Amino acid sequence: MSSPVTPAVSAEPEPPDAAAANAAATATAAGVGRADGAPGAGDERHRLTALGGLAALSLDAMASVAYGPESIVLVLAAAGAYGLGFTLPVTVAIAVLLAVLVASYRQVIAAFPDGGGSYAVAKAHLGRRTALTAAASLVIDYVLNVAVSVTAGVAALTSAVPGLYEDRVWLCLGVLALVTAVNLRGIAESARWFMAPTAVFVLSILAIIVVGLFRDAPVSTAAAEGHASVLAGNATAVGALLLLKAFAAGCSALTGVEAVANAVPSFRTPGVKRAQHTEVALGALLGVMLIGLAVLIGRFHLQPVEGVTVLAQLADASLGHGAGFYLVQFATVVLLGLAANTSFGGLPVLLHLLARDNHLPHVFALRADRQVHRHGVLFLAAVSAVLLVGSGGDVNSLVPLFAIGVFVGFTVCQVGMVRHWCLERPARWRAKAALNGFGALLTGVAAVVVTGTKFTEGAWGICLALPLLVLLFEAVHRSYARIGERLELGRVPGPLTPQRSLVVVPVTAITRLTRDGLSAALSLGDEVLAVTVVHDPAEAEALRRDWELWQPGVPLVEIPDAHRRLGPPIAAFVARLGTEHAYDRLTVLIPEVEPAHPWQRALQNRRGAVIDRALRRHTDAVVCRLRMRM
Repeated sequence: MSSPVTPAVSAEPEPPDAAAANAAATATAAGVGRADGAPGAGDERHRLTALGGLAALSLDAMASVAYGPESIVLVLAAAGAYGLGFTLPVTVAIAVLLAVLVASYRQVIAAFPDGGGSYAVAKAHLGRRTALTAAASLVIDYVLNVAVSVTAGVAALTSAVPGLYEDRVWLCLGVLALVTAVNLRGIAESARWFMAPTAVFVLSILAIIVVGLFRDAPVSTAAAEGHASVLAGNATAVGALLLLKAFAAGCSALTGVEAVANAVPSFRTPGVKRAQHTEVALGALLGVMLIGLAVLIGRFHLQPVEGVTVLAQLADASLGHGAGFYLVQFATVVLLGLAANTSFGGLPVLLHLLARDNHLPHVFALRADRQVHRHGVLFLAAVSAVLLVGSGGDVNSLVPLFAIGVFVGFTVCQVGMVRHWCLERPARWRAKAALNGFGALLTGVAAVVVTGTKFTEGAWGICLALPLLVLLFEAVHRSYARIGERLELGRVPGPLTPQRSLVVVPVTAITRLTRDGLSAALSLGDEVLAVTVVHDPAEAEALRRDWELWQPGVPLVEIPDAHRRLGPPIAAFVARLGTEHAYDRLTVLIPEVEPAHPWQRALQNRRGAVIDRALRRHTDAVVCRLRMRM
């Protein structure tokens, strides 16, 4: 058996960079651990390749193919068949914006290899408040992405198997638990798990497009038979506002484009090149699928109907109502359910950066084995679970809120990159700035239109949550600043001064644990007191007699208590010692047994925890817990 002393506050090794050092020092003093932000730390095996990044970080963007084109069609359907004729032009405009975003985020990846996307760009060029607004928008987007992806996947499943509809909330929570468990094993591990579903979905969409381009008419319309059309009749004009609404609705297909730039540290060396290749591949695949599906919508004169998705109708028209149709539906269900993985790859890295900058608790900057930001993963899972339960597993109550945070982040990032080019002025900086400026204009318009059109459908909640999150970040930052001032971080401390110290050791009997506790106390302080709470005079008399026979050289103080309490009497005694100001430092050393097996914890009386809690609540004493390992 050994008996190591485990103090309440422990020292940590100094991190390699100044920012991380400041965070680590504050975190250590606060008792929350070290904020290790070194992007190169860890085993390369647990980082992403370019292909792995495409599987782990593109699921959100890929899955948006299932509802992005449908969002456009549903808006344009208000103008009848004439309005549906604008599906391809609107989709091309979205593809142009996609190209602008991909080009921009390639530059973001190179300029900000530590990740963070729009937060990192805004922090460098637009000020702290704007950076926090971008970060808040990204946090909201990532959380909503998990909720929307999971509920959409379960909705597709319950559409195929109606008997599961009443259990949709439990199904949503089950899918969330599965994705969380996989991501707790590491982002590279999750990429391996999700690579096959991603490949099946992409290949099935490409098959719909290629086969459909060789058909002059739908091979089957069985999926839409018996379902009412939502197409408006007698409409012959399309206004600019309707086109803007269709453009803004279709831009939901762009969610997830920023995820690669946010998670650059998760890639293997050279991380920048691999992340850039992933970003380009993601943009190319997404653009091809969006435009291809839009061409087929016009080619087959598809009309939206109730209860059947546009993607299902396209699969029916191109592949027929057979095995190919059901394969597409199954792949869509799986990918929508797993698209939440994008958030699990991007949000923990963003929370890590915010924690490193003292805007979130430093616990979010800690990394577990396999390069997992475990606390970020668990936070995302917990908040998403609350949203899933609160929405009752209804995707329609969440989708209207989904794209607002994305567009705010896009716009901030584009504006920040314009300022970046104006300050850095590399070759062809004017063209690059113009490209980002054009992107900022498009995403800004989309953000305004989506917020305005969806305000009464829940967008007001996002408008309220954004400033509240920013206020939270600033409150945490102020708290860490106050801690830093008290600790005099960044200053040369004064000379060392000797302090008179007293160590108090609670005891109940004379055992080996008592001996080890007193021995450790003698090495920690100038004076040592043993204290015992007296409930039964006879037991107190027996302990006093045994103490005199043992003669450890340490006084035993008896604290009477008529209410058979343990923690409060000891805390009151230590508090009285503190008010006397006879000692510069008061320490309470609590000896306790550390079981060899987890099941043996049920046999413990939790005496040490009770005393610890009372002392921390009512005194300023340093509390140490001496654990004797059995």
